[in-house]
Amino acid sequence: MDIDNGIKNKERAVLRFPAGFLWGSGTSAHQVEGCCINDWSQWEKNNANRLANRAKTYWQEWQWKKFPEMLEPGNYISDRACDHYNRYEEDFDIAKSLGQNAHRISIEWSRIEPEEGKFDEKEIGHYKKVISALRERGLEPFVTIWHWPLPLWLARQGGLTNEKLPFYFSRYAEKLVSALGEVKFWITFNEPEIYSFNCFLRGVWPPQKKNPVTYLSVINNLIKAHKAIYSAIKKINPAAQIGIAAHNVYFEAYKNRVINRLLKKTIDWWWNYHFLNQIKDFQNFIGLNFYFHHRINNGFRENENKIVSDLGWELYPEGIYEVLIGLKKYNKSIYITENGLADHEDKYREWFIKETLRSLHQAIAAGVDVRGYLHWSLIDFIEWDKGFWPRFGLVGVDRTTLARTPRPSALVYAGICRNNSLTI
Repeated sequence: MDIDNGIKNKERAVLRFPAGFLWGSGTSAHQVEGCCINDWSQWEKNNANRLANRAKTYWQEWQWKKFPEMLEPGNYISDRACDHYNRYEEDFDIAKSLGQNAHRISIEWSRIEPEEGKFDEKEIGHYKKVISALRERGLEPFVTIWHWPLPLWLARQGGLTNEKLPFYFSRYAEKLVSALGEVKFWITFNEPEIYSFNCFLRGVWPPQKKNPVTYLSVINNLIKAHKAIYSAIKKINPAAQIGIAAHNVYFEAYKNRVINRLLKKTIDWWWNYHFLNQIKDFQNFIGLNFYFHHRINNGFRENENKIVSDLGWELYPEGIYEVLIGLKKYNKSIYITENGLADHEDKYREWFIKETLRSLHQAIAAGVDVRGYLHWSLIDFIEWDKGFWPRFGLVGVDRTTLARTPRPSALVYAGICRNNSLTI
């Protein structure tokens, strides 16, 4: 890959990306569409008061003073969300105007199969229109088959613990791929490791069943389900490109001490590589979601937290280089399917994007086959159990009027997308 590693002048260097590099952003159905009826929407209503009541003790004082809406139960109920279901063309127009040429969406399973084995052709037709709208605007679709919520019928049958899960997933995927045959890039699951961890090890997300044995069985069930989906899609469309969106973390061994190196190796093996190792022969690309850096010291995280997002998450953009180098061994093309920050004031987003892309470019120069970057996210949304107050969008969404307004950082990112290069 011919990469320009920078132009002479130290004060102003241009980092050029490979020809055909994809630039874009993404969303997920439940977080932006509105009016979903699934296990998450049900859980939101049952837990909104609890989440609002705990906010003052769960979040730091500066956070709940800056975002007092977190103290209101309505913050935690998706309801109409951003009404993307009806305003997707408007949102895609914005993405196009920002110089983007790719976009990640997800399909809401509960809309497609509201009852077991019964598929809603009207909703399938809706997503056909969504894909066509992307194509018409020159946006390459990356379609996620499952981005966490489950249809109520499946949740009532045990959800991810159900032994028939691989069958249910493959049947659903067959329906989607048969209907949306023009899609090239399919993402089976979003962050299966994060979802399983929070649902069944921490027990904080639905169905809130805290059990290590169940956690391990769910991971295994999702591995089987991914393989079943892969095989089903390939039978229908052998040319389809299939992967997952993996949530990999940069684990750093503090001061390179022996004990910390051993801990890092063990955690890397389980968190970053176990799922990928199991599906390595059942994927064409790796989707990388990168947010976190954990500096390990005797089993504890000791980050410096010099810069943090509104969620209090450390912003460590240079860590993406280390994670990408770790994925090089799979010899797969890689697309950054999520990378972003909650930053309501748009204070750090421009810096964060540029520093991330600088490190990403460094990884490409080191031989990692990165072919695209999809920022998370295009518009503000509901952030699962945290509600609406964390603002990840390149484009702000007014919670009352739903008016869309690109943030200044979006315009900077647009220049990068159009030029296929980063000036630093």
